[in-house]
Amino acid sequence: MIGTFVWDVIHGRDARSVAVEEWGGITYTLAGLDAALTDDWEIVPIMKVGYDQAAKAREFLRTLTHIAPDAALVEVPYAGQRVELRYIDDERRTEVLTGEIPGWSWLGLKPLLDEARLDALYINFLSGWELDLETAQLVRRHFPGAIHCDLHMKVMAVQPNGLRTPRAIPNVAEWCGCFDFLQMNEDEMATIAPDSMSLAATALASGVSCLLVTLGQRGAIYVAAPGFDTICDLPPRTGLATAPRGGTGALGAVRTALVPAENVNRPGDPTGCGDVWGATYFSRMVAGDKLSDAMIAAARAAARNVGHRGASGLAAHLRGELSLS
Repeated sequence: MIGTFVWDVIHGRDARSVAVEEWGGITYTLAGLDAALTDDWEIVPIMKVGYDQAAKAREFLRTLTHIAPDAALVEVPYAGQRVELRYIDDERRTEVLTGEIPGWSWLGLKPLLDEARLDALYINFLSGWELDLETAQLVRRHFPGAIHCDLHMKVMAVQPNGLRTPRAIPNVAEWCGCFDFLQMNEDEMATIAPDSMSLAATALASGVSCLLVTLGQRGAIYVAAPGFDTICDLPPRTGLATAPRGGTGALGAVRTALVPAENVNRPGDPTGCGDVWGATYFSRMVAGDKLSDAMIAAARAAARNVGHRGASGLAAHLRGELSLS
């Protein structure tokens, strides 16, 4: 998986005035994968980490049970990324970013992809610049396996004071063409398309097999290409082949539905719910589940995430090994 370690400083999540500091960013996705993957899968993090966070990041990885034994982070001579979050309500917040881990070039990324011998790839844009469009297109042409992308901070600009603000993405169709599964929340969707149906048409015409939009407490919707229900329905990719239009290339009707969220009967922490949702969904898809079953499992994991504070110990909590915190 490709993403970024981020250290969070969180205000307004608790009634008390003191800020909470803990891991954020890719750690929620890692915890979600670790909890949902079956034992025949390993997680290979292809990630840069700042020199000031490297030791703590490696310590976090050692708490996970599905990390590949030969996996190694790429330590870089830059300060690690930190985000100050201030919650406005249960689901919305402001974010101020400091630190700037550079993104990947194809020259630096290709050898790691080749060496890792991956079967599937999960990309989560936590800084927003992990990959530029040219590099993402080269990944798609080079890598034959399934690719899931959580668009996340790709739709956010960083102002001079570090405040993250929404921005439109140019070349939306070209970005969509890089992924089999494309995930975003409804606020992110609103920055790149006038409505959900126009985005779905663009995504599926560009080769996405399943568009996923999370809606917080209302659940998540999907738009699936004709013929898509399991990971076996993805188009074959060999060499420099690209996906046929419509994701699977099959004829028939596009399917869409809302999968409701599970009820959460107590106050909790919504941080990382989308990351846990996506990690669980993809884990279940690569395990062979049908689309609807994978989304139900994702909804269950996201609801359970609300009852845990932070990413430390989250994988065990999602597996039911810890009581609610």
